[in-house]
Amino acid sequence: MQALPFRKMHGLGNDFVVLDARTRPLALSPEAIRRIGDRHRGVGFDQLVVIEPARNGGDARVSFYNPDGGEAGACGNGTRCAARLLLDELGRDRIILESAPGPLPAERLADGRVRVAMSVPRFGWRDIPLAVPCDTLSLPLDRPPLPRPAAVSMGNPHAVFFVENVRALDVAALGAELEVHAMFPERANIGFAQMHGRRVMRLRVFERGAGLTLACGSGACAAVAAAVRRGLAEPAVRVFVDGGELLIEWSGEGPVLMTGPATLAFEGVLSPELLA
Repeated sequence: MQALPFRKMHGLGNDFVVLDARTRPLALSPEAIRRIGDRHRGVGFDQLVVIEPARNGGDARVSFYNPDGGEAGACGNGTRCAARLLLDELGRDRIILESAPGPLPAERLADGRVRVAMSVPRFGWRDIPLAVPCDTLSLPLDRPPLPRPAAVSMGNPHAVFFVENVRALDVAALGAELEVHAMFPERANIGFAQMHGRRVMRLRVFERGAGLTLACGSGACAAVAAAVRRGLAEPAVRVFVDGGELLIEWSGEGPVLMTGPATLAFEGVLSPELLA
């Protein structure tokens, strides 16, 4: 295995190692992914983003991996970062990324932010998936003092708890407990959302396989979709996460639109020792 160039990027502090596998196919083992993701012995990341050749007419394909070595399925902030790289490289304002959930159209706005049309949210219990048939607007998951959550799939599973005061919760401990609840056979991203009126949300997300992060793009999409379904939110919501602000738009049908920054921090080369 040769040394491998990488880029370190972040979306509101949700950080990524981005690898370009369009001309050099990669076959990273879960162990190698874990080594790269180690913040003391590797580079460290919330997700690993791999850009691959397109398969269905798009500009490129993106895949996502968690620090535990497992595949993430979807990653909103990581999609924006990959889109920003390709928009810069191609000198265009619009591209289409392919992903496991489907095509992800992306565009650069005049202020430099990137907008991505994420996948259409799914609410069937099998789609998420859940262990038993149930109403996904109010899961039969009782964990006092939390209210019953809503469940959403954004290409990855999410449970969203609408709470009175996010700051009063030990999100890290609750998230670690609920991520592996028996209700979620593939585990789940656990979001804690507090509405401030109908157009502003405060959100913290414990990400499946990654833990508590400064921002979760797919989690923000899932939380707004759940809020709209519950009648709590307007179709456009400013979502404040620990790392900053995202604009999430969903009319009740079609893809969820996510707008936010994508920042390149530095570039480097991974040692063959990490990749073996």
